[in-house]
Amino acid sequence: MIIPVVARARSFFRSLVGQIFLLLTVGMTTAAVLALVVAEQTRHLDFERWRLQRVVASAADIAQRLSHDPVRIQAMLSDQQIMGARIAPGGIALTEPDPALAAALRDRFGPHSNPEAGQVPIGLCFGPSKADPNNRAAGLIGAPRPDCWIVRFTDLMGERRSLALYLPRLVKPPSNLANPVYLLLILLSSAGLAIIVARFVSKPLRRLEQAAEAFSVSIDPEEIPERGPEEVRAALSTFNLMQRRVRAGFAERTQLLAAISHDLQTPLTRLRLRLELVENEELRTRLLQDHQAMMTLVREGLDLAESTESQEDWSVIDIDSLLISMTEDAQDLGAPVRFLKGCGGTVRVKPNALTRCISNLVTNAVKYGGSADISCARQAGHVLIEVRDHGPGIPPGQLDQMFEPFTRGAASQPGGRPGTGIGLTIARSLALSFEGAVRLANATGGGLIATIDMKG
Repeated sequence: MIIPVVARARSFFRSLVGQIFLLLTVGMTTAAVLALVVAEQTRHLDFERWRLQRVVASAADIAQRLSHDPVRIQAMLSDQQIMGARIAPGGIALTEPDPALAAALRDRFGPHSNPEAGQVPIGLCFGPSKADPNNRAAGLIGAPRPDCWIVRFTDLMGERRSLALYLPRLVKPPSNLANPVYLLLILLSSAGLAIIVARFVSKPLRRLEQAAEAFSVSIDPEEIPERGPEEVRAALSTFNLMQRRVRAGFAERTQLLAAISHDLQTPLTRLRLRLELVENEELRTRLLQDHQAMMTLVREGLDLAESTESQEDWSVIDIDSLLISMTEDAQDLGAPVRFLKGCGGTVRVKPNALTRCISNLVTNAVKYGGSADISCARQAGHVLIEVRDHGPGIPPGQLDQMFEPFTRGAASQPGGRPGTGIGLTIARSLALSFEGAVRLANATGGGLIATIDMKG
């Protein structure tokens, strides 16, 4: 169970979609986490800046009050009657002064103020007493004690002031980086977007792959719609141009072979007439046999060229009706052909190409195997047409070679039945024209099975 999953995952990440998905997922997740870190840091700096501004505003407010009524304000600070400020207890040393706060105070009060400031533990500002600010309001019992700053500066009257300023303690919310649910959400969102983008980007390449596969099995494929980004349209246009040029090359070859075949038929016909005049009967018979072999070779050579240049339209046919009709036609001609089993339904093919392909296989089976049994089956979305003979079969190592032009098996060698060796080549080319394939296999109990495999 684990091994197939690992193999499938390895195959996915080797594909273009998998690699784009991986790069985008890692990239977007990393970018989101970095953006989150920057946001957290910015929020922390904004919080510290806000606290510093509040301390400066509090110090400025007290300084302004002192400048208007120093005696009364001094007394109120001593009695802790001003919320958020009091006279700083003596003897507190600023072990860790805050340069940023001191600079902000200097900008506010002027260079002569010579400010000193820094945050100190709350216990140095307010000891546990009845004057504790937390005891003044309902609902604040047990609440966090405020933060405290010691601020010292010289006012406009030359007096050195020392204040203890406190603000409510604001607890910063926890960082989202510590929340696994948030990180998982980032990862899943990045992965979802990555797979959509990967499939969108690779869609034109999949079309090109499908077109290349269709072109490899048929010389008459449909051109790819040239849509997408400029680079993709250029690639598709080049591929379509290649298809047209290759097709033009095959058409030119077919026309050349057809012309040669047509031109050869006239001198071959005259040659046969002259061979008929040979007086030696035995010599005349041999010469006529050679002449017939030449005519067969010319016709089958032309059939091979035409098989790769099929201009036939696609049609939907009843496969069993076609096989039964071909069987009956062969039987009417006295050929030992039987229809054993059908597969039902219809199939989309090029009917003439399929008919010629089956006919070639049946002819080979009757010629070299003595008889032909035709059957049909459906398997995994494919239609399999089998033509079996009861001959000697073919050595396993030579099965693939039988599709090469002018390759003949033992049955067609001297002493066996004559043949040109291109019947199977023509059958395979015809099958390719309707995106099918032809395979050979030795049957159990003797004989050879030729299988046409096509989409059903």
